[in-house]
Amino acid sequence: MNTSAKKILQAIALFAFFLLIIIYAFFRSHDLIFGVQIRDVNITDGMEATESIQKVTGNAENAILLSLNGREISIDEKGNFNETIALSLGYNVVTIKAKDKFGYVDEENYKIILK
Repeated sequence: MNTSAKKILQAIALFAFFLLIIIYAFFRSHDLIFGVQIRDVNITDGMEATESIQKVTGNAENAILLSLNGREISIDEKGNFNETIALSLGYNVVTIKAKDKFGYVDEENYKIILK
């Protein structure tokens, strides 16, 4: 094998090594990069409800603390939550707030009208 082929092979191996390190670092810092996110909530903003008891479900991936209208609620290891709230007649605001281990916060407000 000549010296130019060895140098090319060494450069490719070094490039692959650093590429693997970068990919590994990205996956290990995924939680820090993307933070906490509230998703898949079963209620929508501006919805009209006919029942005074409303079930609220969704996912808050990467959350360590989740509150619904200022009250802490439990989540499972995947971030799923399931809670029941009571609505008053007329205009209601449902606030879901999630916090992750790095202190980042995601807050969602939903307006619901009970008829």
